[in-house]
Amino acid sequence: MNTKDLIEKSKSGDRKAQKQLYKRLCTPMMGVCIRYMKSTEDAEDVLLEGFYKVFKNFKQFNYENESAFFGWVKRIMVNEALMKLRKNKEIQLLAINEGLDKEVDVSPLDQLQTADLLKVIRSIPVGYRTVFNLYEVEGYSHQEISDRLGVSIGTSKSQLFKAKKLLREMLEIKNESYGS
Repeated sequence: MNTKDLIEKSKSGDRKAQKQLYKRLCTPMMGVCIRYMKSTEDAEDVLLEGFYKVFKNFKQFNYENESAFFGWVKRIMVNEALMKLRKNKEIQLLAINEGLDKEVDVSPLDQLQTADLLKVIRSIPVGYRTVFNLYEVEGYSHQEISDRLGVSIGTSKSQLFKAKKLLREMLEIKNESYGS
């Protein structure tokens, strides 16, 4: 069954269609959730809450295409992750240098595996990780990050700078451990 049909059946309360849609989206959406949360358990909580909201708000969604639907679900997951971080008071941005807008280059490390990279990203402080994910992965602007997190644009830029710097240092250490 195609995605559009699954959505229509899910909107009318068809549990089998909802389950099939969940199975189709579960893995990529878990990837979104895990980027923001420190533990797998927290990511699973966000995933379940996110899908609850997806199914609850289906009637508000107008299907245009599969890509738009995927983006809508992904946005819900990101919002849920941010709400959980806020609720647990984990977003403690350490904005000291408001005028900081300098970018830092994080060069790719050839031998680093995706799982290793995800582990490194998950190990940085939550404020850095959140801004890094929103800016570099989700494509939000500093203005949008500022609005979503309730911080200044300078804070967003500062957190991104610090995240990239810390990631670069950690990746260089990790790469050295691979023997390069």
